[in-house]
Amino acid sequence: MYSHGSSIKNKEIMDTTMLYSPLNETQKFVLGTFATAKNEQEREEITSLYLDYIQQKLDKAANRFWDEQNLDNAKMEELMYGHLRSSKK
Repeated sequence: MYSHGSSIKNKEIMDTTMLYSPLNETQKFVLGTFATAKNEQEREEITSLYLDYIQQKLDKAANRFWDEQNLDNAKMEELMYGHLRSSKK
């Protein structure tokens, strides 16, 4: 039987495993990049660059999904305000 105590124990094991997992190359790069920041302003600039990068990736993915699904404004209106449940057979 699953008990609350075993849940806590499993979480502790997972936390310990995560704590001692080696960093991958990307994680090392990110840490190294932030380590070069000399002050809060530079950290904010690096963060802004990273967030811009993520936003570009999200925009590309959203545009690709839009194109693949042949979406247009009319279809979006239907999705937003229409009834999406299928009728019973």
